[in-house]
Amino acid sequence: MSKNKNIIPLVLLLNITTVKAQTLTLDNILSNIQRNHPTLKMYNADIRSMDEAAKGARSWMPPEFGAGFFMTPYNTKMWKAGMKDMDGNQQPGMGSFMLSAQQMFPNKQRQNAEAKYMEAMSSVEKERKNATINDLYAEAKKNYYEWIVIEKKLNVIAENEKVLNFMIKNAEIRYRNGMDKLSAYYKAKASLGNLETMKVMLQSDIINKRIALNTLMNRSKADSFNIDTAYTIKEYSTSFDTSSIAGARSDIRAIDRNIQITSLQQDLERAKLKPEFGIKYDHMIAWAKQPWQFSLMAMVKVPIGRSTLMNKANIESLKWKAQSFSEQRQMILNEATGMAYTMINEINSRRKQIKLYEINIIPALRNNYKSMQLAYEQNTEELFMLFDAWETLNMTQLEYLNQLQQLLLLQAELDRILESKQ
Repeated sequence: MSKNKNIIPLVLLLNITTVKAQTLTLDNILSNIQRNHPTLKMYNADIRSMDEAAKGARSWMPPEFGAGFFMTPYNTKMWKAGMKDMDGNQQPGMGSFMLSAQQMFPNKQRQNAEAKYMEAMSSVEKERKNATINDLYAEAKKNYYEWIVIEKKLNVIAENEKVLNFMIKNAEIRYRNGMDKLSAYYKAKASLGNLETMKVMLQSDIINKRIALNTLMNRSKADSFNIDTAYTIKEYSTSFDTSSIAGARSDIRAIDRNIQITSLQQDLERAKLKPEFGIKYDHMIAWAKQPWQFSLMAMVKVPIGRSTLMNKANIESLKWKAQSFSEQRQMILNEATGMAYTMINEINSRRKQIKLYEINIIPALRNNYKSMQLAYEQNTEELFMLFDAWETLNMTQLEYLNQLQQLLLLQAELDRILESKQ
């Protein structure tokens, strides 16, 4: 029994460890966002609501029914047969009880126009949802890329801690043997403390990035996971034009849908200026000896004169609304194109800088440090020179990672502007 008690906590611990060891790629995170983010679920509900409402676009006006007295005298004695008039003639009775029904038939052109308008309403929300997905993806990418760079900085710090510990231990031995001074030793000790401080800050940043990504995925903020630190530096073409951006961006497509809907609204307002027909039937159940009677009438609604003022005003208003949407589209397109060209230029510049760091600068400084380390071990250089070589290499590596982070963030922002799906 005691063995079983020990096994159960061990199994739980293994499960917890397995959960904590979960590694998510960027695609995993983006899929979770699209599936679980509350804003996107809200858009889905709005789209479904509009689509359901559109099903009633071809409905009719409800029929109207009535019942009551028709041409019935207040004197109830006159309702009965047998009363004599002034000439002495016997009357058959007066008054009747009427049943009434009427129905207006909707204009087919108006029904079709209203159906097209209502069916198109959800298309705007669909494009707005896609635009929101694009913004959420960009936010997730930025947090993800920053996390990658933080992991790389922590790796650099771990390597540098080993280097500084080597310097400190070696300096202590040499000082005891009277072979070295303490000035560089204390600088190394201070740098080790600075690295520890930086490590604490970076680990805190990882927690913040994890919380941000869990929030975007609509998961518990305490859920622990790691990320795949692989990344790709993309090649961007400068041959794109405004039409390709307009076709890719959901917010511009949403404006295009609004322009179409405005046109459909105008068609609906014009259809309201068409006549509508109806029919009315009355059935009179007469009192006493009077014959039963009926009335059958055709009706027509003719929008003329002042009754058309609102429809005509709406048509003119919608024309200017479409013009406003068109100018808004041009404004967004112009701004997006300018930002895209600027960012591509900056990305290309940073890529060249990063290549210089990778091919020339960092390898040269690393070789310089190795040569200083070799000379220090052979007692031909002092600790101060070795420390200086390390410090220069360390600062350059961190600056390289800062440049890499800026490049990845620019890449995420350009993907947002171009609404790139890759």
